[in-house]
Amino acid sequence: MNAMIVVIVSAVVLACAYILYGGWLARQWGVDPDRETPAHEFEDGVDYVPSPSYVVFGHHVSSILGAGSIGGAIQAAVFGWVPVVLWIAVGGIFFGAVQDFGSLLASLRHKGATLAEVVGRNVDDTAKRLFCLFAFVSIVLLVAALASIVASTFQVVDSQTADVNERNSRVAMISILFAVVAIIWGAIMRGRRVHPALNIACAIVLVCAIVAAGFNMPAVIALDHTSWMLVLGAYVLVTAIAPVWTILQPRDYLSSFLLYGVLLLAMIGTIGAGVVGTATDLQIPAFTGFVASSTAFDATTGATVVQDGVTVVNQSAQGGFLFPALFVTVGCGAISGFHGIVASGTTSKQVESEAHAKPIGFGGMLVECMLAIVAVCAVGFVWTNFTAGGYASPAQVFADGLSGMLATIPGVEGYKDLAYALIALAVSAFCLTTLDTATRLGRILLQELWIPAGQTPDDVSGLRKALGNRYVSTIVTVALGIGLGMAGYSLVWPLFGTANLLLAFLALLAVGAWLGNAGKNNRMLLVPMAFILAVTLASLVLIVMQGIASIIVGGDIAAPLVQLVIALALLVLSIAQARKGFRIAFGRRGR
Repeated sequence: MNAMIVVIVSAVVLACAYILYGGWLARQWGVDPDRETPAHEFEDGVDYVPSPSYVVFGHHVSSILGAGSIGGAIQAAVFGWVPVVLWIAVGGIFFGAVQDFGSLLASLRHKGATLAEVVGRNVDDTAKRLFCLFAFVSIVLLVAALASIVASTFQVVDSQTADVNERNSRVAMISILFAVVAIIWGAIMRGRRVHPALNIACAIVLVCAIVAAGFNMPAVIALDHTSWMLVLGAYVLVTAIAPVWTILQPRDYLSSFLLYGVLLLAMIGTIGAGVVGTATDLQIPAFTGFVASSTAFDATTGATVVQDGVTVVNQSAQGGFLFPALFVTVGCGAISGFHGIVASGTTSKQVESEAHAKPIGFGGMLVECMLAIVAVCAVGFVWTNFTAGGYASPAQVFADGLSGMLATIPGVEGYKDLAYALIALAVSAFCLTTLDTATRLGRILLQELWIPAGQTPDDVSGLRKALGNRYVSTIVTVALGIGLGMAGYSLVWPLFGTANLLLAFLALLAVGAWLGNAGKNNRMLLVPMAFILAVTLASLVLIVMQGIASIIVGGDIAAPLVQLVIALALLVLSIAQARKGFRIAFGRRGR
């Protein structure tokens, strides 16, 4: 595998897809730059805040990233680099980018409402409630996972080495500085129109200053995992309610430059290492087979790695049958239902022109595809250590692989540790920014759950109004998410990848139903919907079979039983929604 060629060809393909396919979709769907957007129509200074496209783009990509594209691509690398890169490119262009673009545009045409309301308006109220409930549960699970991951990267505990504790403390300090500076930045920029070049230049200087200050400040923050979970709970409780301009938007905008920085470092590393000849042939196979295992093995001999009589498990890999494991594992590197919720939940309320829907929705997904492809290259550079189970997480693989490639370039050999730290910091920041947005989305979805399709919060009263209160909805979301994160979300986390794809199917269904009822071309959604449904059903059937087998064997059946019940419920939901959705989306026109 030549990382340089893979990165360059992928970048060209994605750029061409944006211009050609993205432009064709915009024409088919009737993007109208002169149409008033919800951000202007319902501007309230809280959720609806019209903002420049590059600022909204920063919020969107920071929110959808969440390190999922990195982790998924790395975990799926055990199938070989060809199937992973192909699915990222094909899935990202024709599935993920279409869903994100369509979700954003559909929300813009439905007063900035979430996809749940789009479903309610174009399918029926029952479908809306099911969508709302399912999406909310998925969001709560995501909040639990992200909060736990972030707390783990911040924690200082005796079981870790002094170096790890010092690094974690500094990452926590930088994250706190980001939040404080974001609040100041948001207050300064509110209501002001600054030239984009000056705005971007100031943001870059600020990000560099924050990182430099954080790395050079004494490591004084020493909280354990539980304490950080409580702190994060209080933090997202505020950010979910606060006006977007106070912290959510400016923090995501500033954090997006970490993403751009990682991509720049990745490009320099892969292309530079390729030019000097040390990464022209990364030792990752093109294809390993239709079945992959997460068992650690020697990349040279193929022998299973055993330590102290116990077979080593590669914690950074995810095995299984190519179909559906590859597509579930890659996840948001190609398509993610969470993206559609972000596009319709927060992003659409900040877009000041429909002309920005394509660069933010379609373009934002392609940026994530590029990051996922870079992650595959990172695995290739450390393939031997990766297969032997030498990494505790995909984030470590990503940071070690990219910093290793950079270190092979003459003149920058001594900066490997700094590059590793910066990349690890960026991954942690991605998780925290997604946590902010996910909590806010949970609040919005829970509010919409109690409001019938076509109505507003002002149209309801009594218990519905009380349950749909923004403060009540926020408290419930945070309590469930943080509580589950502290109690052990891992019991149901194995289902999240499949649930996320089911959410993507439902998002495509919502967009397809809207386009069909509006008399617009939605045929480009038929194949993505059918394929994602097939992947989802196959994955759920396998989970059900594995759950039944585990229960029959005996032992601790708590986890298999819970997963079995949830998988069966999702299976029924998939079939019921698919039957109704396909009929409405593709069975009638012009309503």
